[in-house]
Amino acid sequence: MLKTTKPSGIMEKEKSCYFCVNDIADIDYKDVNVLRRFISSYGKIVPRKRSGVCAKHQRKMALAIKRARIMALLPFTTR
Repeated sequence: MLKTTKPSGIMEKEKSCYFCVNDIADIDYKDVNVLRRFISSYGKIVPRKRSGVCAKHQRKMALAIKRARIMALLPFTTR
């Protein structure tokens, strides 16, 4: 992983896309264990900056999470 320098001079590791690294082409809404990884404790979809997912997979992941919520596999809210 490449390291980037923040304006404050702190080095941080670049995040790599979970789906690109594991070679996952299609994100299935029925695979709840993978989708839970990208949901916050309040049940919200985690943004790209925090999850490290690329833009293409973020869109597919958001759609899969929304479908899983409609099918009652994931909760809309937890609190």
